[in-house]
Amino acid sequence: MGNLLKRLEQKGNQQSGGAGGNNSNTPAPSGGAGGRPGGGESKLDQMRRPMPQAGQVGMQKEGYADLKSRVQQKLLSELDPSMDTRSAEVRSTIEELFSTILAEENIVLSRNEKQRLFEQIVAEILGLGPLETLLADETVSEIMVNGPKNVYIEQKGRLTRTNVTFENDDHVLRVLDRIVAPLGRRIDESSPMVDARLADGSRVNAIIRPLALCGPTITIRKFSKKPYTVEDLIRFGSFTAEIAEFLRACVIGRLNGVVSGGTGSGKTTLLNVLSSFIPNDERIVTVENAAELQLRQEHVVTLESRPPNIEGRGEVTIQDLVVNCLRMRPDRIVVGECRSGEALDMLQAMNTGHDGSLTTAHSNSPRDTLARLEVMCLMSGMDLPVRAIREQIASAVNFICHQERLRDGTRKVTKVTEVQGMEGDIITMSDIFEFEQTGIEAGKVIGRIRPTGLRPKFIDAIEAAGIHLPPSVFGIGVSRF
Repeated sequence: MGNLLKRLEQKGNQQSGGAGGNNSNTPAPSGGAGGRPGGGESKLDQMRRPMPQAGQVGMQKEGYADLKSRVQQKLLSELDPSMDTRSAEVRSTIEELFSTILAEENIVLSRNEKQRLFEQIVAEILGLGPLETLLADETVSEIMVNGPKNVYIEQKGRLTRTNVTFENDDHVLRVLDRIVAPLGRRIDESSPMVDARLADGSRVNAIIRPLALCGPTITIRKFSKKPYTVEDLIRFGSFTAEIAEFLRACVIGRLNGVVSGGTGSGKTTLLNVLSSFIPNDERIVTVENAAELQLRQEHVVTLESRPPNIEGRGEVTIQDLVVNCLRMRPDRIVVGECRSGEALDMLQAMNTGHDGSLTTAHSNSPRDTLARLEVMCLMSGMDLPVRAIREQIASAVNFICHQERLRDGTRKVTKVTEVQGMEGDIITMSDIFEFEQTGIEAGKVIGRIRPTGLRPKFIDAIEAAGIHLPPSVFGIGVSRF
């Protein structure tokens, strides 16, 4: 190795062409490159020299960011602050000013670069900055911002990291303020957590420093612009046509139901589909933390809870809204999610003539759903015996539709369970439909949703509503294997 380096040194000296190229004691002229006479550079020095491309790329990125920042700041100073950013003329005004600024500063860009810069600046001024491209992509179902440099998305049930980034924490906070300000909400050090929604109904949760150590963290649960229909869920394989027919009969027959499942399992989407079965001539009152349900009926009243103000006053909880909606002459009550003491008021409503009510709850199974309802009733502050709570649950809830997000990212209804009543101190249940997994192939869960062959006890209530389900819906008279 030593001989090889020496030969490379000698070869470099010979190629340098300097008079004293072979004399190591000759001092190099000032300004000579690599310490070689006459500015020569040996092969070894060339090998040691860092590659220039990385630095050039970094300079290009910094130059682009600086250009974008300068043009954006100048554009904001030129715009009229009183201008309504939602009006159609704003974009054309911004485009005119943008072209003028580029011409004044003698900035020459290709057509693609100019269009890209313009769209990014418009997104910063009128939209949600770097998130606009992700919000416009219909294949993205969830967006997760973990600080300014880490943005993840969910597509087809899979999490992937994107190349979308923010400049710094302040950049994320500016976008966050643009989300929460129109809703009359705030997020700062005194109130570092917030629930909000976008104009299209997408759910937003944000948490910032000092609680989020990695920086401002935003989670956006997107909803499709066109709500999913029952036909869509059948096509996706979430459930079968038989389950759809059975659930439609339950809703029209004014049976009370709970949609259960884990986080991200599709509970709200399923609740939206079940709500679409409600007849158009009934008055529906929905109660939610953030208005997400997209009901298509004509007579719908939407209520949304409110957090406390900066002084800690003015809070309106889901429980307050459920109590209030009982005075609004509802035919149906649809609660987006029961999380606390409102579960007791919901059960009371179901047991006092408000049949056909629907809600969702987080749980791992239908049996766990009943246990969670018990706990939530105790959270209301009422000192009730457990048996009394269970009797209320058994009398109020008719069916539980449990949905899960499987290992391969697909969402399926895994159980449709009837709540039959009480035997001693235990609530009895029976599965009407269940998902049977047969294996996994290439990372894909293989299985089918099949009827158990049992007819629910509330079939008489369905038939009293003029709906006659054929025995084949429950797997009676057909081969189940």
